Amino acid sequence: MNLAVRQKPLITFDQVWKTYGKGEAKVHALAGIDLSIDRGEFVAIMGPSGSGKSTAMNIIGCLDTPTSGRYGFLDVDAGRLDRGSRATLRNLYIGFVFQGYNLLPRTTAVENVELPLIYRGVASAERRELSMKALEDVGLKGRETHTPAELSGGQQQRVAIARAIVTRPTLLVADEPTGNLDTARSHEIMDLLTRLNEELGLTVVMVTHEADIAAYAQRTIRFLDGHVASDSLNLEAA
Repeated sequence: MNLAVRQKPLITFDQVWKTYGKGEAKVHALAGIDLSIDRGEFVAIMGPSGSGKSTAMNIIGCLDTPTSGRYGFLDVDAGRLDRGSRATLRNLYIGFVFQGYNLLPRTTAVENVELPLIYRGVASAERRELSMKALEDVGLKGRETHTPAELSGGQQQRVAIARAIVTRPTLLVADEPTGNLDTARSHEIMDLLTRLNEELGLTVVMVTHEADIAAYAQRTIRFLDGHVASDSLNLEAA
């Protein structure tokens, strides 16, 4: 009998706690969180300031580790890896997009996109080819030699997304990716992230405080006081 076997989740939190301070100053940023995210999902994380959403995002991106509990990434207990091993994991499997575009100001779009490939030791010719393709994927063909000052905010964020996907990561972590953009440019960026999720099978985990931006995701997880307050499917995702 040929039975389909469900893939293991890409991301798992098993009773994850993150605690800061001691004694009366102790704060539980995360208080025994359980959750899982499958490969290919597009998930929005929401919640007020101090809810734990940014802490969860930092752990997901291997920028931080739990105080206790297990954070599993690709079925590895990533929360127990040392700093160097987590850096290697990020370099191989995770791309990041932030509210601030974090582009080198005197460097062209294609040179900005090449940076993760330089860290990987990819040869110059292959680096350039992959970076040109990534810029084409985000709709910036013809803008490869422009510096950030010669690009609009929306175009700069597209360069940042191209840089994040040029290594073909398993996971894209997006922290308020439309926070510096007007409404029209925000929806253009969200249309792009949706397309990359669908066409590349890219798993996207995005922090946002805007409900209309979260609506693009397939699923929304809301944090409150270090707990998961709700976890629901967006049945009418844009």
